[in-house]
Amino acid sequence: MERTASDANLAEGVYWGDTHLHTSYSTDSGMLGNTLGPEEAYRFARGEEVRSAAGLRARLIRPLDFLVVADHAENLGLSVMIAESNPELLKNKWGRKVHDLVKAGKGREAFQQWLKDAVTVNKDPIDNRKMTRTVWDRQIAFAEKYNEPGRFTALVGFEWSSIATSKRPGNLHRVVIFKDGKDKAGQVLPFSTVHSNDPEKLWEYLANYEEKTGGSVLAIAHNGNVSNGQMFPLERLNGEPIDREYAAARIRSEPLYEVTQMKGDGEAHPFLSPNDEFADYGTWDKGDIAGLKPKEDWMLQYEYARTALQLGQQLEQKFGVNPYKFGMIGSTDAHTSLATTRDENNWSKTPTMEPSADRWEHVVIGSVAGNEALTTYSWETLASGLAGVWARENTREALFEAMQKKETYATTGTRITVRFFGGWDYGADEVFRPDALAIGYRKGVPMGSDLPSPPAGKKAPVFMVGALKDAWSGNLDRIQIVKGWVDENGKRHERVYDVAVSDGRKIDADGRCKTPVGSTVDEANATYLNNIGDAELRSVWIDPDFNPAHRSVYYARVLEIPTPTWQAYDAKFFRIKMPEQVPLSHQERAYTSPIWYTPSG
Repeated sequence: MERTASDANLAEGVYWGDTHLHTSYSTDSGMLGNTLGPEEAYRFARGEEVRSAAGLRARLIRPLDFLVVADHAENLGLSVMIAESNPELLKNKWGRKVHDLVKAGKGREAFQQWLKDAVTVNKDPIDNRKMTRTVWDRQIAFAEKYNEPGRFTALVGFEWSSIATSKRPGNLHRVVIFKDGKDKAGQVLPFSTVHSNDPEKLWEYLANYEEKTGGSVLAIAHNGNVSNGQMFPLERLNGEPIDREYAAARIRSEPLYEVTQMKGDGEAHPFLSPNDEFADYGTWDKGDIAGLKPKEDWMLQYEYARTALQLGQQLEQKFGVNPYKFGMIGSTDAHTSLATTRDENNWSKTPTMEPSADRWEHVVIGSVAGNEALTTYSWETLASGLAGVWARENTREALFEAMQKKETYATTGTRITVRFFGGWDYGADEVFRPDALAIGYRKGVPMGSDLPSPPAGKKAPVFMVGALKDAWSGNLDRIQIVKGWVDENGKRHERVYDVAVSDGRKIDADGRCKTPVGSTVDEANATYLNNIGDAELRSVWIDPDFNPAHRSVYYARVLEIPTPTWQAYDAKFFRIKMPEQVPLSHQERAYTSPIWYTPSG
């Protein structure tokens, strides 16, 4: 869908980036062997070759357009301060203890000491503001050095890494992203869980930052599949029920959700969506972040994006504000300083999981309770994900504003181009016109928006969607529109519609294509052919089941044909045989931000 010269103010380009990358400045990266800092991370993202922590040469086939180095705020830069024998660190008894352990070659022991004395008790055993200021100033300086408006954007950020402990362990992490540079972001220090592990306090920090500096900042909630039912709750962390004030603060602070990353995919779950044959993708549902207790089925509805979007509409029906009216984004959460998302060029999650013959069996989440069933292994990780942002230009301001508007989408690692518009008056052929982009904006709204009130005589919304394959990946299988709604009794519903399918296959009267696209994957040789599927798919779709009295939400899901996984590429390259349970092919995908309909009155 191309723009025209007269539409200069439209979001004309898609920019690809990673909003969630860790470097050696994160303690759970640097203490475990990562020697690459923010500088190497930016250089790599911009397309330069670097040496990985294991000494391997690494370079992206295609550079990124933007990057957020999101190191953990908790003891930010501790491993770097240890490496430098920082005087402020050595003044502290605990600091000298872990310093000496690392210098003696006992880095993992030092890391376990940090978990015991800091993470699990939510304390800072060093508590030195001067050290934090030194490291934060460095982080900002690196971002300023590599930020090049129009070519590459380095956004200042950090990760707030809460592990909810009021009832059960759960990952409630958020990535914080500043629109601003040194002049404003440099006026504050990162907010860590030592200050509070309650997201409401993080939102207060964001609001206070904007009031103090006149700048802008937002947070992106971490993939919720290891939150143990706490990412999209009905009650606050203090046990009180959420209310209108909570809802307003959350959606004001968190316009986006990280729906897919290396630690699994968070769009849908087969238990919640039993009629969706594509729901069981990258599923992580064993237990909590510490491997202490198994997952209970009731938790799932509060962890996955599709159900959360419906849950938000229920809450909006109750007190007038939707706290879960989020856009979609994907990122890596890699702890290697290397933002890689392609299966055939996968540097995995941690330095210990860089390419090797045995990395597939390394532990990602070890069960504290020693329960093998709750242990998660490297072979269960994805190579994803990526953030696609539709913006006017590649600058901090334009990208940040697009994120606030939710004109974003997520992919599981490939660069599928997707446009999604909603309105009431799109013609059946307009999606094929050369000025389809201008039509999309003029007659409706883009992904991340609310449908306007229907004009007189219009009985159902019309959606215009188009997808173009990644030139370096598989052809397209299909485009789907996923609908969620809440009926007059407040009950949640969902339905998946196929709206465009490849190879001339038929979409039945019930809105589904029953014929699979097939597979050309040769798993033993980690190859495939692009002689099935289509390079491009487009459609104009009218909701056949629309009820104007129901709150509804729609998003597009685009599926590629099957391609090999990183595990298949590893098996071929290292000449090893993977266990039967290891997936050797999959269907990469994209998820757009939703478009919402709210009944008038």
